[in-house]
This record gives sequence, C-alpha cells and structure tokens, in this order.
Amino acid sequence: MANITAAMVKDLREKTGAGMMDCKTALNETNGDIEAAIDWLRKKGLSKAAKKSGRVAAEGLVTVAVNGHQGVVVEVNSETDFVARNEEFQALARTIALVSLEKGIVEVEKLRDQHYPGGGTVADALSNAIATIGENMTLRRADQVSVAQGVIGHYVHNAIGEGQGKIGVIVGLESTGNAAALADLGRKIAMHIAAASPLALDASGLDPATVEREKNLLREKNASKPANVLEKIVESGLKTYYKEVTLVDQAFIHDPAKTVSQIVNEAAKAAGAPVALKGFVRYALGEGIEKGEELDFAAEVASMSKG
Repeated sequence: MANITAAMVKDLREKTGAGMMDCKTALNETNGDIEAAIDWLRKKGLSKAAKKSGRVAAEGLVTVAVNGHQGVVVEVNSETDFVARNEEFQALARTIALVSLEKGIVEVEKLRDQHYPGGGTVADALSNAIATIGENMTLRRADQVSVAQGVIGHYVHNAIGEGQGKIGVIVGLESTGNAAALADLGRKIAMHIAAASPLALDASGLDPATVEREKNLLREKNASKPANVLEKIVESGLKTYYKEVTLVDQAFIHDPAKTVSQIVNEAAKAAGAPVALKGFVRYALGEGIEKGEELDFAAEVASMSKG
C-alpha cells in the first residue's frame, strides 16, 4: 500500500473540494494515484463541492456563542439567503461556533481541521453540506473576546435563529460587580456597537494608516491655512473623528447626551465595582465580499431598545 502523506491529501482536497477524510480514503483505495482518486471521488458523488467552489458566497449567517467569560463570533457564508434559513445550514453554523468556543480556536484553517461532532472535521462537515444542500459555502472568519471576571455582552441583529443573524456582536466587560447589572449593560453596549459600527475600542486601537489618512484629508481640506493653524485644525479634527469611530468616545445610542465611556463609569457605581471594556467583535454578514448600501441600523436598534 502506498504511503499517503498529508501533502497528497491536501492536494486532492484542493482539486476536488471533497472532505479530508474522503480524500484520504480515496487515496488509500487508489494506491496513492491522484487522478484515479479524483475519479473515485466523482463516482462516489463526493467531489460535488468543487463544482460550486468558484461561486460567490456572500449570504449566510453570523453566529454568536457565549459561555461564561468567553464569547465567539463566526461567519459562515452561503450563496443565497434561502439557504441561510435552512435548518441544516443553521445547525452547521451553530455547531462550528460551538467548536470554536470550546476549543478557543478562531484561526480559520485551524478551525477547519477541528473535530466536528458526529465524525470528521469541520471542513468535512462543510463539504458534506455543500454536496447535500447544493450551494457553495465557506467558513469565512471567526474571532473571540474573553474576560477574567465579568460578562460577555452579546447581540444579534436581524436574528433568524438563536444567536444567528445578519450582524453579530460580542463585547467584554471586566468587573467583579453585580452580574445582572453588567449583563444588561453588556447587551445595550452590544446593541450600540451593532448600530454605530465603531472601528476600535479607543484611539490607540485604530490602524495607524487609517489615522494618517484622516490627517492627510484634513490637511488637504485646509491647505490654505498657515502651518501653525493647520496643525491645530488637524488636531481638533482628529478629536472629532475619534468621537465618530471609537467606541468609548461615541455618543451612546440609547442616551446620546452621554458617551459610552460615561455610561460605563455610571454603571460601575450601580454594579458596585469598576467596569472596564476589554474589547469587542462586530461582524456584518458579507461585508467586504459584496458591499451594498448601509441600512439605518442606528434607528432600528434604538427603536428596539425602547420599553
């Protein structure tokens, strides 16, 4: 029997789109002959995924999973919104999120190689779903937030299943304070993040290239000003920019007269202990794949918070 290497399995998997275990079986059955293994998979109907792998998958689900002091957000894409409403697809996306949460793994390639409940890997489960449902699907991305103490606030916008929808948010509030009060605050801040779409927690978390681009824009708009005045304008403009794009400086969507930072400080008094925002993740389905017009999430989320 031929020695089946990981590189051979990877090569066959890339050529056919079939699951890793199916590729290994095919190679064993054909004594390591790649072309024969491709034919073997085709005969078994296991290479269907490859025929769909080139089609754009920009629909699907963003899934949030939280357990104690840790939370994950995972995006699994499909070609159509119709499939996103398929219970089998929802179960697939939810299970992948739970695997990510349990293993603490958010790197996509590592996550694809993790054991999937019921047998095989996450990658195998995706390939099987592609073959069964008939659409291209991709595990696009995953991220996590954790706190030593406190809560993980979470929110899903346009939910179509438990913890699943078009936008998913998790936010970490680290504190030894009252858990119930923190949970309520965490959900409200997560709703705010869904609506306001901050780029970073605070100014230090912004991409330096983004800040430099904003500086250059301000300089170009005020190029006629004297140099000493220009730098003051840039400095003032950056402060305004930070209020628009950093979470702690944004006007809180549930109480626009206050910033998120002020709301957190007030909540610390009610919770009986300091509260620190440790980080957040906001995923909007398909962003960067197929950019459409922005919906007015701010108005919709604000209306949902009333009462």
